[in-house]
Order: sequence, then C-alpha cells, then structure tokens
Amino acid sequence: MILIICPNCGRRNAQEFRYGGEVNPRPKQPLEVKDDAWADYLYMRDNRSGVQKEWWYHQAGCQLWFLAERNTQTNELLRTYLLDWS
Repeated sequence: MILIICPNCGRRNAQEFRYGGEVNPRPKQPLEVKDDAWADYLYMRDNRSGVQKEWWYHQAGCQLWFLAERNTQTNELLRTYLLDWS
C-alpha cells in the first residue's frame, strides 16, 4: 500500500488522494499575457525525470489541496506541505 502524508490528516492510503499536476506558477501580469503564452501556461508541462513539485488533493478526507515533492523516477514522496501564501 502506498501512503501519502496529508499536512492536515497525517498518513493515509494513496487512494484517498487525487493528483493535481505539477506546480506551474501563474503569470504575474495575466491581463498582459499573449495567447501563445497562455496556451503554454495551460497545456505545456515539463514532465521532468526526478524531483518535481506537484499539487495533490485529499479527496476522500479533509478536501485539502497541498503541495508535494515527488521523485518521478522512484515515485517516492519526499515531503508534503501547505502553500505559504505570504
């Protein structure tokens, strides 16, 4: 069984969670972004081999969105944490 540590609920079965995609920061000036740049933001991903930051959602639990660092080669979850909005 694969376990994921929810920052709110603790260690849970991975079937409770949904993958939300790799972290892709929004453009700083969204009203000034050209269409091709928006298309890149919406549809293009790095899909890197190794450690990447990802969004995860605790669907069957507290319904919290949080960040995780995961090694895509080994599928090892290195850490999970909340987004720092400050």
